[in-house]
Amino acid sequence: MPWRVLEHGGQTWNVSYAAELGPNSSQWNLVLSFRATDSGKRLVWVTYPLSSSSKAALFARADRLSNKELMELLVARLA
Repeated sequence: MPWRVLEHGGQTWNVSYAAELGPNSSQWNLVLSFRATDSGKRLVWVTYPLSSSSKAALFARADRLSNKELMELLVARLA
């Protein structure tokens, strides 16, 4: 089940998030996936410039991201 659903360019995008722990790091980084729901199943990954030593704090901050911010990330990545 997607975390958010966005519409862009006539396509519906399902947005999910994850936390990624970098090598030799104690900081979790926020990673967003945008999956188009059309038959092509296009997938776009974006690392969001946010990190935390706590996954819970990272996800709490992710929940405060607006759909506008997410759309801007997607549009920039598609460009």
